[in-house]
Amino acid sequence: MSDRIVGVLLALFAGWYSWEARSYAVDFGDPMGPALFPEILAPPVGLLGLYLVLRPDPDPEWSTGRYLLSQLATVVALVAYALLLQPLGFILATLVMVACLTAMLGARLPQALLGGVVSSLGFFALFDWFLGIPLPPGLAFGG
Repeated sequence: MSDRIVGVLLALFAGWYSWEARSYAVDFGDPMGPALFPEILAPPVGLLGLYLVLRPDPDPEWSTGRYLLSQLATVVALVAYALLLQPLGFILATLVMVACLTAMLGARLPQALLGGVVSSLGFFALFDWFLGIPLPPGLAFGG
């Protein structure tokens, strides 16, 4: 039953996500616009939800103990990232999030920080410089 509940929730979320994406304003001359990513993501999420409704796992196993704690910590890190992205800026928030997630996966602190620095600067360069998608600079960088 749990797969069916999650499937219905995913399908409803995908429908809402797609509906909301249509209300995004497109700047003049911007061929992709802000609605492109949600409109591309919504159909696969909706199909996954329908699959879970129609073909649920007959004997699902729920995570317990350390695995459940790890999953909850990952969700907390991602929610914190979403909340801190605007005030801290993309580079700093992404650095902290990647460092936290890689440390949870077993990396030592220097490796986790190096991964965070490389990832945040690499993604910033990709999105801001190459794709022309402005990212929030944050208070540390004059935002």
